[in-house]
Amino acid sequence: MKILISGICGFVGSRVALALNAALDQRNAIPQQPGSENLRIIGIDNFSRPGSWHNVQLLRSAGIQVIHGDVRNASDLDACGAVQWVIDAAANPSVLAGTDQITTSQQLAETNVLGTINLLEFCKRHQAGMILLSTSRVYSIASLSALPLRSNGEQYELDTTQTLPAGITLQGISESCSTVSPLSLYGSTKLAAEVLALEYHYAFDFPVWVNRCGVLAGASQFGRPDQGIFAYWLHSWRQRQALRYIGFGGTGHQVRDCLHPADLAKLIACQIQTADNDAFPRIVNVSGGVESALSLSQLSNWCERRWGSHAVAKDPTPRRYDLPWIVLDHSLATATWGWKPSIPIDSILSELADFADEHPDWLSLT
Repeated sequence: MKILISGICGFVGSRVALALNAALDQRNAIPQQPGSENLRIIGIDNFSRPGSWHNVQLLRSAGIQVIHGDVRNASDLDACGAVQWVIDAAANPSVLAGTDQITTSQQLAETNVLGTINLLEFCKRHQAGMILLSTSRVYSIASLSALPLRSNGEQYELDTTQTLPAGITLQGISESCSTVSPLSLYGSTKLAAEVLALEYHYAFDFPVWVNRCGVLAGASQFGRPDQGIFAYWLHSWRQRQALRYIGFGGTGHQVRDCLHPADLAKLIACQIQTADNDAFPRIVNVSGGVESALSLSQLSNWCERRWGSHAVAKDPTPRRYDLPWIVLDHSLATATWGWKPSIPIDSILSELADFADEHPDWLSLT
């Protein structure tokens, strides 16, 4: 079995590749198929992200082939040859993309939609399965902005004295939550990619699984406030760089869940082994859930215990697309595959902090 990972030199792509590769080496997550070629992973990346070059040697030293190419160019995929599975981790992952004057809206659509179409066409040619890595930001901004919330002095939490809207449980945002616009340009491109992936599945009869991921975090993540917020916050705190609580009264009570890519890789291994059966849900949330949910204020408290005090400015001005509470309910993935995140939030933060201590110039590099 041969697996292709697009965007393999990004944080998520590289960490999923390494975790899957370790599972393949142990032959206990994806068993060897009689008569098949040796299980191996290859990847493609255009190295457009600052820091992505750092992962090339790491991947190659693990025996993973890295091809320089761009999924927006269909012909670049020809160099990959036939595969049995494609994991689509190539995307512009910023919720501000297309509006931030860094990436144009057309570039965003070309990467997140056209790139996925090219990969789906590649899957069609080779009858390969597709695992699409999507996002929590496909859920409606209007619905999530209207959640009944209260602050406990450290973070926002669901107000259980009020009726929770459809698609919201005490475990978080479920897959039945509204995906009606507005979502952000980023969220809309990922939702479009989901719809296209499912339509290709039904039209051309190859397996497709869609994983809507919460915030992914771990050592060597490219720290940026619009995507790798946990990494960005820890590296910035350690280096005593300026930090701000933006919006929501400048309290820092906004909450996100957190998941390690190694746990995502465990679910992907299960999905690759699953017989293609439409009785299984095609779309599932993949997250650390409520157990990993943390506010920026609580994250600051963790950093202070690790590295000492550091002032955080308050900027109550609202920012486009910001939401006070995004915690995904992974119950469906748990019920379907018996999957649960195994790496707790404190372990993820400790891994990030250790890496920050070892690489004090990481933010400037990435």
